[in-house]
Amino acid sequence: MPERLAEMLLDLWTPLIILWITLPPCIYMAPMNQSQVLTSGSRLEPNRQSEEQRILNRSKRGWVWNQMFVLEEFSGPEPILVGRLHTDLDPGSKKIKYILSGDGAGTIFQINDITGDIHAIKRLDREEKAEYTLTAQAVDWETNKPLEPPSEFIIKVQDINDNAPEFLNGPYHATVPEMSILGTSVTNVTATDADDPVYGNSAKLVYSILEGQPYFSIEPETAIIKTALPNMDREAKEEYLVVIQAKDMGGHSGGLSGTTTLTVTLTDVNDNPPKFAQSLYHFSVPEDVVLGAAVGRVKANDQDIGENAQSSYDIIDGDGTALFEITADAQAQDGIIRLRKPLDFETKKSYTLKVEAANVHVDPRFSGRGPFKDTATVKIVVEDADEPPVFSSPTYLLEVHENAALNSVIGQVTARDPDITSSPIRFSIDRHTDLERQFNINADDGKITLATPLDRELSVWHNITIIATEIIVEHTLRNTVEEEEWRETRGNHSQISRVPVAIKVLDVNDNAPEFASEYEAFLCENGKPGQVIQTVSAMDKDDPKNGHYFLYSLLPEMANNPNFTIKKNEDNSLSILAKHNGFNRQKQEVYLLPIIISDSGNPPLSSTSTLTIRVCGCSRDGVVQSCNVEAYVLPIGLSMGALIAILACIILLLVIVVLFVTLRRHKNEPLIIKDDEDVRENIIRYDDEGGGEEDTEAFDIATLQNPDGINGFLPRKDIKPDLQFMPRQGLAPVPNGVDVDEFINVRLHEADNDPTAPPYDSIQIYGYEGRGSVAGSLSSLESTTSDSDQNFDYLSDWGPRFKRLGELYSVGESDKET
Repeated sequence: MPERLAEMLLDLWTPLIILWITLPPCIYMAPMNQSQVLTSGSRLEPNRQSEEQRILNRSKRGWVWNQMFVLEEFSGPEPILVGRLHTDLDPGSKKIKYILSGDGAGTIFQINDITGDIHAIKRLDREEKAEYTLTAQAVDWETNKPLEPPSEFIIKVQDINDNAPEFLNGPYHATVPEMSILGTSVTNVTATDADDPVYGNSAKLVYSILEGQPYFSIEPETAIIKTALPNMDREAKEEYLVVIQAKDMGGHSGGLSGTTTLTVTLTDVNDNPPKFAQSLYHFSVPEDVVLGAAVGRVKANDQDIGENAQSSYDIIDGDGTALFEITADAQAQDGIIRLRKPLDFETKKSYTLKVEAANVHVDPRFSGRGPFKDTATVKIVVEDADEPPVFSSPTYLLEVHENAALNSVIGQVTARDPDITSSPIRFSIDRHTDLERQFNINADDGKITLATPLDRELSVWHNITIIATEIIVEHTLRNTVEEEEWRETRGNHSQISRVPVAIKVLDVNDNAPEFASEYEAFLCENGKPGQVIQTVSAMDKDDPKNGHYFLYSLLPEMANNPNFTIKKNEDNSLSILAKHNGFNRQKQEVYLLPIIISDSGNPPLSSTSTLTIRVCGCSRDGVVQSCNVEAYVLPIGLSMGALIAILACIILLLVIVVLFVTLRRHKNEPLIIKDDEDVRENIIRYDDEGGGEEDTEAFDIATLQNPDGINGFLPRKDIKPDLQFMPRQGLAPVPNGVDVDEFINVRLHEADNDPTAPPYDSIQIYGYEGRGSVAGSLSSLESTTSDSDQNFDYLSDWGPRFKRLGELYSVGESDKET
């Protein structure tokens, strides 16, 4: 501590001593000649002053000083003297007052207005403000009038070593490849010092390493960090922590220092080969494993990381190179052994492979360290599995003639059990591929037979699927007689195989040829002998190997046809020719020509087709114009226009008749209500039954009563009652003298109080209308037939009262029929 205090005092007093040596001549000097005084404008040189200038020259101010300096961070008990202001106009009579203004005047710097001494009254920091610009002026003490213009000067704050170096960007991180040579540059760091770099060594920095040796070194002045050891191995140590120091004062004693850390990470290079964890691997795999399935995994470890650790795998030797393959897993960095071809336990039970792992990215700088690859041995044991049956062929092609007999053998399929047990095989047909059940198969030997007749013309190919099922046979011993018993159980449906069978139906000559289409020939009346009337062709549904060849001939009884002849063409077609001219439609309009068509099959088949030849009228150029009966009509003197006019007149007469009948029907429309109208809403009452109120004999009140329901209650027939209504007591027969109005009111009251009645009271239905009436019921509410089906002729038989009604309904029905 005393040593540190001595260093600080030395740094503080050294500038003060220098200032004390140079300050007296700078602060105060004797007055100079007027010709050497600095003015506020330009300098007057003595050699060039004329006499006129000496006469007009007046006295100017005469300030004399250099730049003032003051030490920063000074904290003495009294204000520090910075300097003194003085003018040559001051005779020492104390009549001049000095005034200070500008940066820090009065707050930081204070002036003695009599002596001109300037003191710093506050502690200064050069890093905050390095210099202050102030203005000095001398004024009269009594009047405060300026004696000279104001003048500016500068006070500079002199630096001391009060700031330690700082690493503004620390801590630092850097990388360098492993196995680098000695002196490989890692990075560089930079420290800053807030002290004045111009004055002294306060800002002169020197760098050094406090921790991190002997692995790294640093340049003292440039701060470049380099490797101090060669061939540093990342696999041994990947990360290093380096502590760096920066010290000012050129690194001398008493200087201030700052530190930072640098983390150096060694990046990976491919300097390590892959290495299998073990030299021998054992795997087992069932023989029925699917192709492409993983058999096992091998891994070669590499101490490197990233792409430097990537390895490729390959099978370089062994007896299973054709059956297995190995691929690299980029994520797990291991090799996956997969199956390429099917395995067979009965053929070979084990395989040996030699696999190799090699680095993908090899650095040639380290090739001298040896091959970057490794090998291992893999043994694979094949396990027995219950395999499905195997057909002798992947597909079958069978041929059968279409006339083959039923139950005849078409072909045979064979299959075997590849397992050691060699279980028996049962064959069947997948009926989804043989919906019509045209084929059968023997379950034991696989012979396919014909079940239904075949027709090549309907279907040439039949594609079916044969199923082979393995049958499990159990072998047991009877304890009683110690004899063997073989028992066959149901098929193992998990072990089945399928094979497609294509059956081609071969053709036989079983179809006779016939015309390719329905031909109708037209013969012109003005045709010439030998003219081709029609060219026809034949077709045959069969398909002979050498193609079709048809023979044409006329019937034997028409071989010497007087009118027509035939000619075979080279394209297997037939031309019909006319033997003469002068055909007349009036004599014969149509000719029928039977033609025999035979094929070249074995045996040959033939058929007879008839060609219809119609005689027509043609133009001179031979263009057919008409082949109908018009030729017979035109000669009697009626043209086509006349026929059209007659037809138009007939149609007009028919229209007139229809209009007349329609008008008459509207005129004779009946006065009664139409059948489709609701008579219940239109017929309100009948008032032609009696002779008025005085005629008491014409209306019997007893007819309104139901004599059959006197002793009981008859429910309504128009609705089904929801509530059971208690039947009311039947009324006794009322004499004829009872008032009808009173009777109706009583009935109306009963209907209104009936809970089973509908909410409307305008329709009151009576199920009884009297007995012994000749007419029966006139109500249509319970009629079982519609109005359109009724015959009203019987109304005339009911008497004179219904005669008029019968006439009205009869007129209505007659109009409908019209």
